[in-house]
Amino acid sequence: MPRTAAGSAVLSPARIRFALIALALGGFAIGSTEFVAMGLLPDIAHAMLPQLWAANHEDANARAGWMVSAYALGVVVGAPTIAASAAKLPRKKLLLWLLVAFTVATVAAALSPNFGSLLVFRFLCGLPHGAYFGIASLVAGDLMGEGKRVRAVAFVMTGLTVANIVGVPAITWVGETYGWRVAYLFVAGLFALTFVAIAAAVPWQPGNPEQTFRRELSAFRHPQLWFALGMGAIGFGGFFALYTYIAPLVTDVAHLPQQPWVPLVLVVCGLGMFVGNLAGGRAGDYSVKLTIFASFGAVMVSLAFTGLFARIPVLLIIGVFLVGAAASAVAPAVQSRLMDVAHDAHSIAAALNHSAFNIGNSLGAYLGGVVISFGFGYRAPVWIGLVLTLLGLVIASASFLVERRTGRLRAHTRPLELSLPAVR
Repeated sequence: MPRTAAGSAVLSPARIRFALIALALGGFAIGSTEFVAMGLLPDIAHAMLPQLWAANHEDANARAGWMVSAYALGVVVGAPTIAASAAKLPRKKLLLWLLVAFTVATVAAALSPNFGSLLVFRFLCGLPHGAYFGIASLVAGDLMGEGKRVRAVAFVMTGLTVANIVGVPAITWVGETYGWRVAYLFVAGLFALTFVAIAAAVPWQPGNPEQTFRRELSAFRHPQLWFALGMGAIGFGGFFALYTYIAPLVTDVAHLPQQPWVPLVLVVCGLGMFVGNLAGGRAGDYSVKLTIFASFGAVMVSLAFTGLFARIPVLLIIGVFLVGAAASAVAPAVQSRLMDVAHDAHSIAAALNHSAFNIGNSLGAYLGGVVISFGFGYRAPVWIGLVLTLLGLVIASASFLVERRTGRLRAHTRPLELSLPAVR
């Protein structure tokens, strides 16, 4: 029986796989709650904004996109706050409490009486997002062992990408058939199932008794942390500018019927994300820098392709796959970069990645809605996405240029010791 990376507790390979799958199941549930709004955006707009929908469908869809921004804002606020303040808590206990919060907030969103309350509950649902992925990535890294940190991050996020292949299309179908409220109740059930799986499978890990809120926040003193946050927040906004409005892109630009094409295109995007996430995880363990540059470049090319050929259904589908693959390859590399530049503040660094990406989520959704509301059509967010990705690439270039000139950071060239307590 192999030892865990922490070195003292002995776990069987089957137990390790079970624990990793349980952690990834949480990613599946989170991916479902975060992305199902994209497929159900017209249904939610019609149900929660009936007067605006009757006056102008485009304005109603753009307004409904605010719920994507509300969730993303919750992630931005919750990830550093929870991760920093809960660093002393046992990791398994913290994961379970985060899942309780997810379940309650998702049920509340499903029962929202009006659009305003829906925005509030989607914000609350976003609060535990980053902290869950951050802590789960640390636990997975310990279970998988040294030299596999980026792959551990990618494995946890595999649940999120699988959600886009299976969960989001299936729940979109449920929402289109039985109503969007039923869809969100289904998502709440996924969180409850994850609670049971983690309670049964994930080994106990103590928190770090020496870690303090102030020590975790010390990561913000490092300029390279801000560069890393910027490349994730701005650059990843390019993907969400496209993904938030994927349903009207399919129906109004490619002129495909909502059923079955919106769920099918979501499946294609999810497949791209799955492939890109795994490729990015392996490539990131080889070179974080090259993975970031190559992935951002690929996102730009695939967005340009999609924007130019979105009216042709088969080319739209190919473009969506390529955008999903390229964008997901960025994620584990940027998270690894954050963990490198944050030095000892591992918990907050692992969570901040999701704050950054959800700033991009909010920014892409908001700017996409703005250009739609100004009458530029549903292809306009794709071009907004291209500009955001270009800015992310510029920030990444500036980060590595400053690093080369100062010579202050060498951690990204070697594996980072997670220094986790023993698992038992």
